[in-house]
Amino acid sequence: MRGKIAIVADRISWEERQLIQSAPDAGLQVEWANDESLTLGHPDAPSLSGYDVVLIRSRSYTRGGLLATAAEASGVKTLNSAFAIQACENKLTLRTLLRRAGVPVADHRLVLSRKDFERTLQELPLPLVLKPIFGGMGKRVTLIRDADSAHSVYDYIEDLGHGFEQASLAEPFLAGGSSVRCFVVGRELIAAAEFTSGGTDWRSNAALGNRHQAMDHDPEVQKIVDSVVNELGEGIYGIDLFKTADGYVVNEVNHAPAFRAIQSATGVDVATAIRRYVQEILA
Repeated sequence: MRGKIAIVADRISWEERQLIQSAPDAGLQVEWANDESLTLGHPDAPSLSGYDVVLIRSRSYTRGGLLATAAEASGVKTLNSAFAIQACENKLTLRTLLRRAGVPVADHRLVLSRKDFERTLQELPLPLVLKPIFGGMGKRVTLIRDADSAHSVYDYIEDLGHGFEQASLAEPFLAGGSSVRCFVVGRELIAAAEFTSGGTDWRSNAALGNRHQAMDHDPEVQKIVDSVVNELGEGIYGIDLFKTADGYVVNEVNHAPAFRAIQSATGVDVATAIRRYVQEILA
């Protein structure tokens, strides 16, 4: 069995350390490849060609898909695939892909200009959430509570954001401040937890340290997770759901998900599950 693995990321944090530490017992060699110093782009480029599997865990919202594309062109197996990463990096692309497949997604409007924003304010009830199409971990996500402040908020996006940073999605704010994080390895839903906003921060995001608790098996959640994986292909995903009056909807899918919080909530050894999946691929 082969077993040389690269973790492509800009730094080693808790999750990457867990993956590296779990590897030797399984006969795997795991190394860190800094995603800021790779020279990919040609089939003979040496940076990743010596690895059997590459785990793309870049935290950049553009770098991961580009690196996976170049690695795959050199014949290197990547987790996740370039197709899946590029879909997850772009919130509009992801929601369009899933909606076409009949997977329920959160209602939204594409906002590329002030006119788009004004039209959105007419179509969606306040409060609403304005979030960047490219980005994650709850950063630059804004809750607009009233019409008086709405245009002041957009001033910052219009004046300070570069072209692709101005591309945003607007969506109704779902009161309650909770979301469900589903962690998928391969095709299997290995853990699910509910994250609830705490204190004065309304965002229910694991990266923000909000409260969390394990969830029991829910057939509706399982059905949605299976549908998402059907569209993106097998891989390692953090699938975030919102619960609405009509059932669960997909909010985002993270292609390089953190797992410290969900492991703490559920007791599931996520690093071991990922290692076993990699071993299956290599077998």
